[in-house]
Amino acid sequence: MATDTFTLGGREYNSRLLIGTGKYADLDQTRTAIEKSGAEIVTVALRRVSLTGADSILHAIPEGIALLPNTAGCYTAEEAIRTARLAREAGMTDFVKLEVIGDQKTLFPDVPATIEAAKILVKDGFTVLPYITDDPVTALRLQDIGCAAVMPLAAPIGSGLGIRNPYNLRIIIEQARVPVIVDAGVGTASDAAIAMELGCDAVLMNTGIAGAKDPILMADAMREGVSAGRKAFLAGRMPKKLYATASSPIEGLI
Repeated sequence: MATDTFTLGGREYNSRLLIGTGKYADLDQTRTAIEKSGAEIVTVALRRVSLTGADSILHAIPEGIALLPNTAGCYTAEEAIRTARLAREAGMTDFVKLEVIGDQKTLFPDVPATIEAAKILVKDGFTVLPYITDDPVTALRLQDIGCAAVMPLAAPIGSGLGIRNPYNLRIIIEQARVPVIVDAGVGTASDAAIAMELGCDAVLMNTGIAGAKDPILMADAMREGVSAGRKAFLAGRMPKKLYATASSPIEGLI
């Protein structure tokens, strides 16, 4: 486990938990949650937060943490492309979490627009991490385009419903040549553990921590959930059986 690192866009990380920076009570709580989570990558919604002044979200991000700008709030490919380019021109990074929302109520992604934006951003030299539905065909197309990872949802953003379709996630993981990061829908530590046990490379969450009654304690729990799930995946679970099997030898009984 000491060498079980996570590589994303050619960069190596020890933590497989990525977290967002929205919905916390204040900047102090944001910073403490990031620290407790052990995350080395945090995502910032460029269109929804202040990046300048005393209330800038950047003040809450500990030194050494990688910043992942995201295009949350964009409803067209053009909006997402422009937002990503503005972030890079501002000197932030060429990494971008690509979100193109197709529906205000469900916040499901607009898949055709996401693919369109991904093609252009990859050609522009961005390291693109697209938020998508749990559709194996979409995941294949985006990795063929050159995206650095695919980020299928577990459930709708902010719902906390956990993994609704583990079977599609398994297919995405089996055919993936890039990291698979579950994004959206994780509500508690067991959800994170299940995602990792399925073989996902990492988990990204925001509301699951920020929306908890005690966000700081939940950040710690999510860190442990991701770690436990990863260890269980590497260990390989026992086969499931219909009938009981004695847990101790029966040979040589008196």
